[in-house]
Amino acid sequence: MSVTSPLSVSVTDLHVTYRVNVDRRPTMSQAVRRLGRRQRIVHEVEALRGLTFDVPQGEVLGVIGANGAGKSTLMRTLAGILPPTRGRVEVHGRVSTLLALGVGFNSKLTGRDNVVLGGLAAGLNREEIAARYDEIAAFADLRDNAIDMPMRTYSSGMYSRLAFAVAVHMEPDILIIDEALSTGDAKFKKKSFDRIKLLCGQARTIFLVSHGLGIIKQLCSEVMWLKDGTVQARDTPAKVVAAYTRWLEVGDEAVATEDM
Repeated sequence: MSVTSPLSVSVTDLHVTYRVNVDRRPTMSQAVRRLGRRQRIVHEVEALRGLTFDVPQGEVLGVIGANGAGKSTLMRTLAGILPPTRGRVEVHGRVSTLLALGVGFNSKLTGRDNVVLGGLAAGLNREEIAARYDEIAAFADLRDNAIDMPMRTYSSGMYSRLAFAVAVHMEPDILIIDEALSTGDAKFKKKSFDRIKLLCGQARTIFLVSHGLGIIKQLCSEVMWLKDGTVQARDTPAKVVAAYTRWLEVGDEAVATEDM
């Protein structure tokens, strides 16, 4: 009898819809009648459409798809940043996120102060956060007391290195990474990759969004392909990456993946 791992994340019929305001210029006759006032039209954009899936504890789930497929919207919804328009999202455990360069950081504060903010947001107390200061600064390769300088003085590389270091040193149950492994120089990319591999071996649940299909195949236990806000396929990295690559090459004429 096999033992089923407890669920870290359960998503049921998830819909996320954006309302976008668009100004439309009136025709000449309409402009005369309205004295030049523009007509504002509200468009609804369905970013996610009926997603249902479970992720067991310890799974490393790669999420791939073209730009606009809904990947970042899904990650922000799992992180609690975006509310579902409809459906249910259940997250069990402490979440740490690395969604974009410096999201959640305050550039007016020092790097050290932002480490505190990140730790508090992850559910740590100040003593636990303070114990991680030196390790975080060393991992981010911040020199000459840069950790105590305002982050508005940081280069983009320093910013991204500190953001990654904070996210991976908070000992999360669930780590959400959106394209973070594509930042930094070659040395830091290698360090980031090795750190993610270490977390993968600690039964952490990890969501990894990346256009780097090689990284996805190396790190992930399963891969989910999003297309137009829906789950196109979910299976082993080899199968899903192969199907996605075929689709990139020939579009919707690619071999159907319903039986994957």
